[in-house]
Amino acid sequence: MIDRRHFVLVSVAALLPTGAQTAWRLRRPPQTLDYGPAKLDVYARDGAKGDPVVLFIHGGAWRLGNRNNVNAKPGFLLANGFLFVSIDYRMLPKADVATQASDVEKAYAYVRANIAKYGGDPDRIVVMGHSAGCHLAALTGFRGGLPGAAGLVLDDTEAYDIEALAKAQGGTLRPIYAQAFSDPSQWRALSPATYIGKDKQPPVFIAYSNAPIRAAVARDLADRLRAGGTKVTLFDGSAYSHMAINRRVGEDGDALTAAVMAFLKATVA
Repeated sequence: MIDRRHFVLVSVAALLPTGAQTAWRLRRPPQTLDYGPAKLDVYARDGAKGDPVVLFIHGGAWRLGNRNNVNAKPGFLLANGFLFVSIDYRMLPKADVATQASDVEKAYAYVRANIAKYGGDPDRIVVMGHSAGCHLAALTGFRGGLPGAAGLVLDDTEAYDIEALAKAQGGTLRPIYAQAFSDPSQWRALSPATYIGKDKQPPVFIAYSNAPIRAAVARDLADRLRAGGTKVTLFDGSAYSHMAINRRVGEDGDALTAAVMAFLKATVA
């Protein structure tokens, strides 16, 4: 069930730019910067000054993908007054998940320190991630590694609580997760849910796709966060596949896009 009523989403969608797909085309390529462990891309509209920022962490099972996997997000967000940043981070097997989380935190710190030069507001950064990037956004955000973040957009992962996930799967993890979380002694430290209640969390948007286990873990996470006093928006994305729930963000007339935009505008207002 979507926390915001459907008519609110429709109303927000009606406020999005007309002729959206044309309006959202980028006028120039992003600026590529080196933040230390890897690179990131900054997308900014002409004349940007003090724009709120969305920092995006791509998915790919912790071993694939790159910062170019952004689909319609940059143009859509720029057209709606945001600045967009997409980051690379080091991949398995060369870098383990703990190292990847450290990369995310370094990228965020770099963006916070430098984004004003490109027209962004360092005090209004929302971190968004899909799949493995969703896990990394939740892990770093919940454990306090994204200080000052205005909000988190968590887009579809099973990996909020690795120990519980293994238990639900008969004590072992499916190969895609077993490869990323090969050491059971690290499961708790690498589980975002471990850190709920230890620090105050910013508002969180959680979306899940059409796999039953993804719905279950997303609802459980939302319940835990709410119990700790965090403001949560839970989006029922059962009409989307795991890939579509990322790809569709920024598409004209899409319900998820409207829900994300409502969250973003409320969070950085």
